[in-house]
Amino acid sequence: MIGPGGRAASFALAAGVARAALTALRTAPPGGRARWERVNHAGRTVDLYAGPACALAAAVGAARVGPAAGLAVLAAGACGAYDDLAGAGDARRGFRAHLTALRRGEVTSGAVKLFGISAAALAAGTALGRRPLDRLLAGVVVAGAAHFVNLVDVRPGRAGAAVLALGAPGLLRAGPGARTAAVAMGAAAAVLPDDLAERTMLGDTGAHALGAALGVAVAATGGRGTLAVHAVALVGAAVRAEVAAGRHSHSCG
Repeated sequence: MIGPGGRAASFALAAGVARAALTALRTAPPGGRARWERVNHAGRTVDLYAGPACALAAAVGAARVGPAAGLAVLAAGACGAYDDLAGAGDARRGFRAHLTALRRGEVTSGAVKLFGISAAALAAGTALGRRPLDRLLAGVVVAGAAHFVNLVDVRPGRAGAAVLALGAPGLLRAGPGARTAAVAMGAAAAVLPDDLAERTMLGDTGAHALGAALGVAVAATGGRGTLAVHAVALVGAAVRAEVAAGRHSHSCG
């Protein structure tokens, strides 16, 4: 069982890595500052550095559960980064819009994100689960958690606060799940002040990576019942968001 010291150390390590990466990216942003700047809902210019900083910290922490878990978190962040950078300006929302474009021969950044994160999550589920059904449920939980945190990232600080709230119960688990929950929380806490102050934002990169880490925390130690409950809740949230996106698209059309 991971004791309080192990959880605290994981939290502190993730926070330190995220903060150091955030500072490094601000000092020397790859491709120039303009590539990493966006205008938020309030018309303020913010940077996207918190996303890769949190993704790096979360991936390092999740890798302590197993290589597949670390790669799933890293893949979730990488797919989110691709959407942040290549999909900037794409107003399409929801799985249906991107799958419709794919049927027409257009590979959108959203489709890359959908299939990339799903594949990585299923690979992690295969490594973490003991039986076929458990592996499938674990994959759904990792992918679903990544998607859910991204869904709530609509205002400054909301995704980070959600990670702190959702990760807290995971600290009570036995085993590596507690440490992984602490990692996600530490990374989120490190950038939350800048996020709330509208200096930076998690973007898809950070939201997906932190969400995937929370999913790994559940999958690493949860039994079949726990996995099933989380999977149903996350799929339900995704369906509800998809319906809302469809209504919005219809009203705008």
